Amino acid sequence: MTSTARVLFADERLVAIDKPPGVSLATRRAEPGAAVARLLAALPARALAENGLSPDSLLLVHRLDVGTSGVVVLARDGDAHRALVRAFSERRVSKTYLALAWGHPRPHAGEWRWPLGPDRRDRRRMIVTRDGRAAVTAYAVESGAPHVSLVTLVPETGRTHQLRVHLAHAGHPIVGDDLYGGPRHRAVRDPRLRRLLDPGHPLLHAWRLHLPETSACRELIVTAPLPQDLSAALAALGIAVVASS
Repeated sequence: MTSTARVLFADERLVAIDKPPGVSLATRRAEPGAAVARLLAALPARALAENGLSPDSLLLVHRLDVGTSGVVVLARDGDAHRALVRAFSERRVSKTYLALAWGHPRPHAGEWRWPLGPDRRDRRRMIVTRDGRAAVTAYAVESGAPHVSLVTLVPETGRTHQLRVHLAHAGHPIVGDDLYGGPRHRAVRDPRLRRLLDPGHPLLHAWRLHLPETSACRELIVTAPLPQDLSAALAALGIAVVASS
């Protein structure tokens, strides 16, 4: 069952929503408003009414993978939408993600500059390839435990599946990301922890979004609380979230 979304910020120009894992923001030309409708359907009715939210009055500014949770921004009018989309395309928006990854990346902080392209053998996947598009991710290990590490990720670019592929290529796929990592939880002996490390989706969370000042908004930082399954896994592992990014 899909978790409940929540409104993180709302004013007369934009809305920031905490997307739960399981909500698809994929958009088809024939159904341009379907993604917004699915996102709003995950909100409590009271939040919709209090913030004046309806699928017909909101425009999606950017997307997250279906299994990824966290901050999503929507615009209330066309001018705000254009200003925010431009800020994203010009890389003026700072995005910080939290991921629970298998293993312990070395060194503890750095930058991955691995170009990405589609996997011609599997259309669901992206791969690191010499002739791919430039992709840059800064990372830092925040804490470690047996089997896993909590990692902050700051993408400079926004390629499809970028964070998932970069971590997997580094040898540390995201917990729950069977597409890129496989079911590694089977090696965990503790049955309760093994269940927590098999959430059914990647434990990847769009934790913080730093928007620059635009015609749509003042400078704004929006933070999304950790989803329940990631919080439960971290608590079982004895990991406290003190992100440095």
